[in-house]
Amino acid sequence: MDERNINMPLLGDPFPEMKVQTTHGPKNLPEDYHGRWFVLFSHPADFTPVCTTEFVAFQKRFDQFRELDCDLIGMSVDQVFSHIKWVQWIKENLDVDIEFPIVAANDTIALKLGMLHPGKGTNTVRAVFIIDPEGIVRLVLYYPQEIGRNMDEVVRAVKALQISDRQGAVPAGWPNNELIGDRIIVPPATDIKTAEERSEKYECFDWWFCHKPLE
Repeated sequence: MDERNINMPLLGDPFPEMKVQTTHGPKNLPEDYHGRWFVLFSHPADFTPVCTTEFVAFQKRFDQFRELDCDLIGMSVDQVFSHIKWVQWIKENLDVDIEFPIVAANDTIALKLGMLHPGKGTNTVRAVFIIDPEGIVRLVLYYPQEIGRNMDEVVRAVKALQISDRQGAVPAGWPNNELIGDRIIVPPATDIKTAEERSEKYECFDWWFCHKPLE
């Protein structure tokens, strides 16, 4: 495969428009989710051990995503019949009911998202796209086939993006940062007057590093 033909949306780009077939019927992305956040995550193949653990882990956090007004969408290049049978297998054998749709992608869709793993045939990488209510790509995570994802980090990322949109930047490891806990970082001052006022309004290590309580 010529890697130069692989494209992927970058942060701040509109999510590519596409019509897809899912286990919940046909959908138009991102149009059908306008006004809501959604997480689209791809997996290499149905009926594989790591992917099965990931789907169970995402489903276990389904209510957490719903509380954030965020939908989950799975995706691989398996056919929808395989997706349906796999979901049934998970229910019958692991007693977990997968409530989110799974997209049956084709190579064209996978290439639009840079999901096909170079040198691995038609298997898709473990990609995560977090899309905001305006259909804009806000975060992208890529994992190799050999490493399962941390779903708590995906939940944290959605929550942090929503908070940063309203209040300011979040620190490393938020909400358990070693320096400021769950507090929010105030945007740096861009002029001398504002810099001098910072320490009067906020708690600061210096004028360029001020923080405030989470609202």
